[in-house]
Amino acid sequence: MLITPRPGTDRQNLLDALRTVHTAAVNERGGGHSSAYRRLLRYLEWALRSAQQLRNQVSAEDLTALVLTKRHDTLLDGVGHLAGTEQQRVVNLLVDQELAERAEMLEATIDLLRSLMIRWEGPEWFVVADSSFYIQNADKLKDADLHQVLGLPSGEHIRLLFPITVVDELDALKEAGKHRPRWRAGHTLGLLDGTLNGSLSGVLRRAGLSQGEVRGQVSLEIVLDPPGHVRLPLPDDEIVDRAVAIQSLAGRPVRLLTCDTSQHTRGKAVGLHVTKVPAKDPGPEPDWETQDTPGNGTRAKRRERQATSATTHQVDASVD
Repeated sequence: MLITPRPGTDRQNLLDALRTVHTAAVNERGGGHSSAYRRLLRYLEWALRSAQQLRNQVSAEDLTALVLTKRHDTLLDGVGHLAGTEQQRVVNLLVDQELAERAEMLEATIDLLRSLMIRWEGPEWFVVADSSFYIQNADKLKDADLHQVLGLPSGEHIRLLFPITVVDELDALKEAGKHRPRWRAGHTLGLLDGTLNGSLSGVLRRAGLSQGEVRGQVSLEIVLDPPGHVRLPLPDDEIVDRAVAIQSLAGRPVRLLTCDTSQHTRGKAVGLHVTKVPAKDPGPEPDWETQDTPGNGTRAKRRERQATSATTHQVDASVD
């Protein structure tokens, strides 16, 4: 499973802690004990030690999924009355199943973390953009010069990451009433589909020479939610939260791209490097006095007729 390290967590220290907890779980499962009740106590000791090792490195949700599961809570609640001989077989089965599942989950987590550390080890700039960038940026994604937008040298490599919540937002915007969000969302998702071709990562533009200068590679990658992850109520908060999690997993700074002032503030507040891209210029300020003056168009004439009609009805009613 994909975990969410706490901010400031060192990836290698986290990997080492997970390996220690996993080895202990395997040893507890294979170790011989004089009784099932003794085995239960040893399992609960393992869970307590493991929680202490991981508590300050992973989120509470991850700790529940990896160690402090519902079955753990059941066994902990029943420890006071499971000492009898009649429960020996049931206790043995429950503890064995729990340790087996914990060892399997921990092994999968270790493998995924190790693979991410390898895949995210290259010399790249990590970037997360929210949906406002894909909709409001002056150029659509296919034509956008990310190096120029980010102020990076043209030869640098960029990995543009799509937390799955951003993909979901773009999917929703495809049905939006306004033409521009609908078209831009469809364009971005189409380009993403074409680049990834069913996988989670792919290359949008390969490194090479362009107009006489070296251009770095631009990669795209979708980052899925961890299993059991509960999203924050506001999508903007969720995107920032995922960017911070990626930053911990990648062991490098993550840049946030946005066209929204509120998102710029959110990102800065949690220590992200934020690039706020200017949105479409609204143009010169209107002459508000003219705006407030009744016009002479069709709607203005209709309103004038309605006002005159209402006044006439009021006069007639007063005469009667």
